This record gives sequence, C-alpha cells and structure tokens, in this order.
Amino acid sequence: MDLAQKFDNAREALKCIDMHTTGEPTRIVYSGFPQLHGTLLEQRDQAKTKYDNVRKRIMLEPRGHFDMYGAIIITDTELIKSGEAHIGTLFTHNGGFSTMCGHATIALGRFLVDTHDLGVFPKRDELKVDPKTQTIDVNIHAPCGLIRVTVPTTVDGRESDPSRPVTFVSTPAYAAAISLTIPIPAEKRWVELAGRDSITLDISYGGAFYALIDARELGFDGLSKIDLSRIGDVVKDLKAYLMTHPDVVEALQHPEDQRLSFLYSIMVVDQGIGSRPPGVSGAETGLCFFAENSVDRSPTGSCVTARMALAHAKGLRPCNQSWAYNSLVSNHFDTGAFTASILEEGILLQGGNGVDRQAVLVRVEGKAYYTGALSFIVEKDDVTSESGFTMAECSG
Repeated sequence: MDLAQKFDNAREALKCIDMHTTGEPTRIVYSGFPQLHGTLLEQRDQAKTKYDNVRKRIMLEPRGHFDMYGAIIITDTELIKSGEAHIGTLFTHNGGFSTMCGHATIALGRFLVDTHDLGVFPKRDELKVDPKTQTIDVNIHAPCGLIRVTVPTTVDGRESDPSRPVTFVSTPAYAAAISLTIPIPAEKRWVELAGRDSITLDISYGGAFYALIDARELGFDGLSKIDLSRIGDVVKDLKAYLMTHPDVVEALQHPEDQRLSFLYSIMVVDQGIGSRPPGVSGAETGLCFFAENSVDRSPTGSCVTARMALAHAKGLRPCNQSWAYNSLVSNHFDTGAFTASILEEGILLQGGNGVDRQAVLVRVEGKAYYTGALSFIVEKDDVTSESGFTMAECSG
C-alpha cells in the first residue's frame, strides 16, 4: 500500500480544504468529523462536550497553529429539513466553537459552488446559476441563523469566479450598548492608561458579540504601527474582566437564545487609517482579538456586520452607503478590505432571553482563495497529536 492509499483508507481520516480570506485561514472539514444529531445549536453543544479532542486535532499543533480557523460541513439541520438552507456549518477555532464567522463564510461560498460531490454537499444540484449576474445563491445554516451567500461564477455556473467578491447577508445585527463607561480597578490598569480609571466602549452583535474600543481609548497611538504582543496582553486581560462586568453581561443577552450570549471578541479600531478600494464612502481599520486571544488576519466579516449596525445606531451610516473595513494585512498589501452596506433597517428581534432589539441587515463582501487540500490521520500510539496542543500548554 502506498502512502496515498494509507491516507485515503484510514478509518478516521479527516479530509479538509484549506483557504484564506485576506490571509485569515479557513480549514473546511468536509469528511471525517464524528456524526452529530439534533438542531444545529444542539450539534454545536455535542461537538463541544464530546468531540473537543477532534476540534483540537484539526486546529492546533502539529496540524494547525494557535491562530488556525475552521468550518465543519454539516449536512443535516432543522433549516435544511425545512428547505430554508442548503447546507450547515460549525465554526471552530483555538478555543472552541463560534456562532458566526464572515471570513469563513466567504471561503465556504466558493467551496460549496466548486464541489460537485453529493456526498459532501447533498443539495449541490439544487443551486441555480443566474445567467444575468453569473452568480449562485447558497443558503448556509450557521449557529447564529441563516446566512444568505452570493457567489460569482463562470458562465456555466460550474465553478466560482475568484476575480469577483463573494457577498453574504447574515442574521439581523444590532448595537447592544453605546458609549458604555467601564471603570478599571487599580489592580487591573495597564501602564498605557496613563492614570485614567475607566474606558469607554461599544458592544455590538453581528452573529457574535464584539466589544469595540478605539485604540487611543486603550492608550495606544492608533494602529498604523502597533506592538502586537503588548496590545494583545492588554486585550487578553481586559476581555477576562469585561466578561464579568454586570453592564457588559447585560448587554450580551441576545433576545433569542442564551447560547448566543457571550463575548466573542474585542475589536480595537482606528477610524483614521485604512486602504480604500474604489466606490466606497470611507474606510477604517480594526485589529480583532477573538476566542483565546487569536489575532484575525482578515477585517473580520461578522464584526464588519456588527460595526455597520453600530454606526447606523449612532446615525453615522445610512442604508446603502458603502464602507470599507480593513485589517493590518489588507492595509499592508493594499488589497483584501471587506466592503459593506446596510440593506434594511427597523427589524425587530424578540425572544425570551433579553430585551427586544431594533436590528439591521448588512451586506458584506470579500474574496477568498484556495491554498491546499489535506487528509489528517492519527497513527497508533501517537499521543502527542491525538488531540493537538499549544506551546503555552506545554510550557505552563
């Protein structure tokens, strides 16, 4: 048996396609993840409690790294059964499972159009190409709800067109807290605060909750030149504190489900800089620390949704105005910014978990590219890689 056969025939082989969106990886797991059952949020719970070792195997060393990101294909959910969605997904990272991810959605859109394997995507043949726009619409069920994705294609619709951006419209987004003043206890203050005893931040929801803080509010001189290690240390400690603060906890309560009600990320923003593609009214930059303080290389699509909702709530962003959002990577290469606009306002979110919210629908677009295809196995007695590891675990 040659090596290719060994990998193909391995009983628990995990088969993946790797892509990137503005440098941020998406490892798409299309075969080999243990079968899950129930609603998608129930499947997310099962993946967290029963198969976290598999998540670590995919994300962490030696197959991945601390900042790896993934999307697991799910072929059976309640929205697939109802006909609202074509496919489902679970988003995964170094700390567990998220509820929404924009950069991974952009990558998934291309992959789902390009695959014609009905074992991977049973409803692929239901996708229809629009001959006028040369696009295909794909509805993806994510833990936060339904994501409507539009993928540019070749004329015959058989393949995606990487020269044009993928767009998505996520679930309704809203500003959860505006200009929230958070006191910082003396023992938790950092040197860059320069004697201040509080900070002001916003909290907004774009499929996941983000605390949005201006870099200068943290005591840093914008994001044009930044010490990533230093600001990362500050954000890590700050996030842990914010997650216990009563005003923040209250703002994080999503009306529809407690399982959506957690602080996913801190986004440090700089509205004074940003690569500006043609056709937009303005540009800005953000540095996103998510999960276990992973750094997003992309502009962070779900946070772009949240930032648009926040700007709209502040009266800064009307419907149909196009705005560009950058990461450090898109600024460096002067390409890869995500652009966004608000499609609809006045959407009422109601439920039993929190106060009613006025929300908007946001359209986000960006480009993703393929980087490789992989099959992962675990050989007998390979304790080191069975669940994956981080160097921090080994050194602590």
